Amino acid sequence: MPYLISFHMGWLIGSLVLGFCMGWISVVQRGSGTSKVTAWWLAVLVAGLVAASCAHVVPGRFGYWLDLGLIMFACYLVGCTIGAWLRDRVVARSQPAA
Repeated sequence: MPYLISFHMGWLIGSLVLGFCMGWISVVQRGSGTSKVTAWWLAVLVAGLVAASCAHVVPGRFGYWLDLGLIMFACYLVGCTIGAWLRDRVVARSQPAA
């Protein structure tokens, strides 16, 4: 894991910055979002992928890609969260009092 982080630091920072940008520009939700069933299945899928990564079920190059993809996905989600939170703080402060 430290090897992945040190060797792919540029890509990880890039996914963090991309996530920050996406979180900043996509604060407004116009649709209904995903259903609870779909969100539950996606959570189960991600948990299964993390478990497969931790147990080293997928060997070789594909296991390496799985680990790298999960780390990049985590960086992207952290960036999205920070961007959305920061945008909410900035926009909430600049709105006039009601």
